[in-house]
Amino acid sequence: MQEPQFRWPVRVYYEDTDAGGVVYHANYLKFFERARTEFLRTLGFEQDELKTQEGVIFAVKSLRAEYLRPAYFNDLLTITCTVTAWKPASLEFSQTVLKDSQTLCAGWVRVACLNALTLRPCPMPEALKRALPAL
Repeated sequence: MQEPQFRWPVRVYYEDTDAGGVVYHANYLKFFERARTEFLRTLGFEQDELKTQEGVIFAVKSLRAEYLRPAYFNDLLTITCTVTAWKPASLEFSQTVLKDSQTLCAGWVRVACLNALTLRPCPMPEALKRALPAL
């Protein structure tokens, strides 16, 4: 298995859980989103600046998630984010939600780079492509 290139800690808050104290399934997708945002930040890219300075935004094009074990209120989780492929106008990520070393949720996400005005696919900025880890 490829070692994750980015790890982000997340504490499960009460608001993340359902009536049974279990993390609601849609919140795993929020955890994935946060990790991707923080991954870009560590590369030196803020999404609001990409929009204003480069005229691009990112939008989820497709995703797949497999829920393996539950997370509960107050758990400390680690969200991983690994770039598995990139094309001129998209990035693909493998992501996991871990508690200790146990995988609770595994996911795959493809994000499209869009022109912020037209919302049509466009090439990623060259600086971002250069900053992406070698695959």
